[in-house]
Amino acid sequence: MQFNTAPQLAKRMAEGEVADILIAPSTVLDEQAKNGKISMQGRLTLGRVGAGVVVRSDAPSPEIATTEALKRAMLSADSIVYNTASSGLYLEKLFERIGIAEQIKAKTTRYPTGEDVMDHIIKGKGNELGFGAITEIKQFEPKGLKLVGPLPPDIQNYTSYGAALISNAPSADAAKAFLIYLATPEAKQIFAAEGIE
Repeated sequence: MQFNTAPQLAKRMAEGEVADILIAPSTVLDEQAKNGKISMQGRLTLGRVGAGVVVRSDAPSPEIATTEALKRAMLSADSIVYNTASSGLYLEKLFERIGIAEQIKAKTTRYPTGEDVMDHIIKGKGNELGFGAITEIKQFEPKGLKLVGPLPPDIQNYTSYGAALISNAPSADAAKAFLIYLATPEAKQIFAAEGIE
């Protein structure tokens, strides 16, 4: 199993990467279907992942239930940390839209990946707020992070994920069986526990 960002997955597919199944955002799957790289037969939706707010596990949890509360928490934070990937681009526009981009600019740190964001928060100090995919935050909770909660509903951003059989899959029968498993209630329970709605 290999992981990568959506743009990197698209690049690897364009370069002829050999694999059995592609799990990716719906937009990437749509593009790969147009290119004939994946089979539409058996393609399934796995769920959606929202963005969340994260702090160190020993830090107090700020109030973030509403957009106004989140703005107050961000303005009073010592630093704000988020990525430069697609979720970070959404956050950048969001902070402009809710009118705090200029106020937080000097105390903002950006990283290429969500993993780098999580590492920064774990090793950080003071009142730091991080942002990332809820699934990623949950993955790092045992290492010293705490999911404060999802973004407020009126500003939440979801990424939908799906899975599909790659057209030239070397182990097509096993891959089809795995896709069938991914659609079971048992698999959906596992996804839900990890923050996939």
